[in-house]
Amino acid sequence: MTESTTPKVAVITGGTSGIGLASARALAASGHRVFIGARNADNIADTVKQLQAEGLEADGAVVDIRDTASVQAWVQAAVDRFGSVDVLVNNAGRSGGGVTADIAEELWQDVIETNLNSVFRVTHAVLNTGGMRHKDRGRIINIASTAGKQGVVLGAPYSASKHGVVGFTKALGNELAPTGITVNAVCPGYVETPMAQKVRQGYAAAYDTSESAILEKFQSKIPLGRYSTPEEVAGLVNYLASDTAASITAQALNVCGGLGNF
Repeated sequence: MTESTTPKVAVITGGTSGIGLASARALAASGHRVFIGARNADNIADTVKQLQAEGLEADGAVVDIRDTASVQAWVQAAVDRFGSVDVLVNNAGRSGGGVTADIAEELWQDVIETNLNSVFRVTHAVLNTGGMRHKDRGRIINIASTAGKQGVVLGAPYSASKHGVVGFTKALGNELAPTGITVNAVCPGYVETPMAQKVRQGYAAAYDTSESAILEKFQSKIPLGRYSTPEEVAGLVNYLASDTAASITAQALNVCGGLGNF
């Protein structure tokens, strides 16, 4: 089998639901061997079984992206299963916010640890343990947010973490450009995922209103008038992982229904 026809290996954090699962499915459908990670072993097993039942080449293992040893073990497991890593999708993350003066330091630290520090941690492991730094082609795709380009009311920890992801993406993209490894951020706006529901619940409580009222308020901001789907976000992830996207790097690209012109 020649290098050009050898299936590429993609690793995805937070791959059992939402954008992560949609990205895993899209990448596997386009010929990648997909290795997913999440904290819940049962969810991983169920997701892998589901993907394999669809005829896709997939596996996975437990990972806590907040822990360096766990991340290194997960990347090593991917290499042992499928070979060195060609594509990394840093997708795992969490919401978090509230009135800033009332936010506990523990919440702030966990949002930054989960959303920002993990992106460095997993990327570092993939470049080294995963072998990407020794290739002449690689794709690092970070799931950021439109909140990484503008401030979000009652979302200071989340917005700060995603701004950090965008900055990291641009810096590393420029650093690795001569090597053939591209680094880009995908910035979803409002996307219908389990996390989006939690966010609406949080805002409904903060504003003492209903979730349906919050949903209507959010949708009214979006020129397309609706949330994006995980599959629409995954479509950009899949493109950025392709050979055709070789000249795109150090970019932060929105998938937001026109919400953000930035």
